[in-house]
Amino acid sequence: MFKQANGVKYTSFMAGLHREVLFDWYIEVGCRTGRIFANARGKTIAVDPFFRAEANIIGSKPALHVFQQTSDDFFASEFLKAMKVKLSFSFLDGMHLFEFLLRDFMATEKASDPKGVIALHDCCPFSHEMTTRDLSAIPKQAWTGDVWKLIPILMEYRPDLRIIVLDAAPTGVVLISGLDPKSKVLDKKYAEITELYADMTLEEFGLEAFNALFDYEDTAGFMAAGYPLFSGVKLPEEAALKPEKVTP
Repeated sequence: MFKQANGVKYTSFMAGLHREVLFDWYIEVGCRTGRIFANARGKTIAVDPFFRAEANIIGSKPALHVFQQTSDDFFASEFLKAMKVKLSFSFLDGMHLFEFLLRDFMATEKASDPKGVIALHDCCPFSHEMTTRDLSAIPKQAWTGDVWKLIPILMEYRPDLRIIVLDAAPTGVVLISGLDPKSKVLDKKYAEITELYADMTLEEFGLEAFNALFDYEDTAGFMAAGYPLFSGVKLPEEAALKPEKVTP
């Protein structure tokens, strides 16, 4: 039986987070309309191969860098290194194939502040159909692909990381802290990991085994507590500018 995420919708979680916390540098991979990063108030980097932004996505940001390209091409450009960026928060919601998300995580961690947080979206499917890797058979409704694999992969290969899985509807939000930008573990094990997991389905991994890896944390409770995981990445209060309106 699937353990479905039925908490506060992830868009509301993200809107509240950007209202509560002013990040120095924020990156979002997989943006499309820009409705999530529109609420960010710090320096923002947005990456998506096909943008469809029509609303005001700049807001009160001091800087917005938009890259209409794949995440692989973006990270290969070394823009982050050139700008000496230390990411405070990253939201990864790009291509829903595990090897893509794994590469995005690896590149993002390298550019992160050690006290930063990386969020992964869509890692908690609620049907086997939505986990397909077949791009010609993507469901018309929700599609998570096989990025669920990031949970067991990171737990096995990076036990030093702290992983929290929020029950943010509809497919969870995984928050990762305790980052180590200098870690080379995933780089060294990337070929091994991709070979091991490439053809593995959730049925083969075992739904019960997957469910046993984590317990959901209540998203509403996390929000009510003031987003405690992010306390280390807040800027001084005098730098925080509360927005007049946040898009839900």
